[in-house]
Amino acid sequence: MQILLNGNPRECADGTTVALLLEEAGYGGRRVAVEVNREIVPRSLHTKYVLAENDRVEIVHAIGGG
Repeated sequence: MQILLNGNPRECADGTTVALLLEEAGYGGRRVAVEVNREIVPRSLHTKYVLAENDRVEIVHAIGGG
């Protein structure tokens, strides 16, 4: 299936979860915020949230500072 990841087309297998997408896209283990179709997906749902055709996914790095 086709999704948009940070504005770029990306091919994903049917049944891909947010957690799997993060791993495949190189974000595994990083502190990120994930938005799907302009809705934040809580970290607790990353393994359960299944992406659909044409979803718009934005991944934002959490950066701390002082």
